[in-house]
Amino acid sequence: MHIVIMGCGRVGSALARTLEKQGHSVAVIDQDPTAFRRLGAGFNGRRVTGVGFDQDTLKEAGIEEAGAFAAVSSGDNSNIIAARVARENFGVEHVAARIYDPRRAEVYQRLGIPTVATVRWTADQMLRRLLPSGAEPLWQDPSGAVQLAEVAFAPAWIGHRLAELEEAAGVRVAFVTRVGEGVLPTPQMVVQEGDLVHVMLRRNELTAVEAAFAKAPEEAGH
Repeated sequence: MHIVIMGCGRVGSALARTLEKQGHSVAVIDQDPTAFRRLGAGFNGRRVTGVGFDQDTLKEAGIEEAGAFAAVSSGDNSNIIAARVARENFGVEHVAARIYDPRRAEVYQRLGIPTVATVRWTADQMLRRLLPSGAEPLWQDPSGAVQLAEVAFAPAWIGHRLAELEEAAGVRVAFVTRVGEGVLPTPQMVVQEGDLVHVMLRRNELTAVEAAFAKAPEEAGH
């Protein structure tokens, strides 16, 4: 796939190198030609100097053949304008924009432009470590009805099958983070110390699921 990236800062350059290593062709756009130094000598993709939402600049970067576009410059407005141009003018299927203001991120998410709100994501990650119960969801659909949440469980569940925990709460576990890596659940998977359990649920179910996970197995009938 050909992928165009607007912004050659730390995020943009790292993204470009990773995508190229995976076998994709990559073009990076930045207004500052010196920013391309971050790509390193081994980067073989295109380096395009210009404004990322200018159509001629985007064409030079190969937007007409692109399957994906990432707007990761330091400006919220520039990222959103560029993302909309890529999607609406050039029909790029996979578009994402980095947004610093979480209020704007929610607005554009509802318009169908996937956004990554860096500051909010970091803050939420810290909240989930400091306050495991009652933290903000990891992800939610644009309507807010369906959420992915990390739910803390009582230590007594360690050694029990994950399926028992699912049954007690009446939900399905989406995945487990174990020793820093995401693991898909299996029927025989056993809860281990240090596991982070991620559950997909409806917004109004979170409180009840947290309460069920907080009970010991014997209290839940297991």
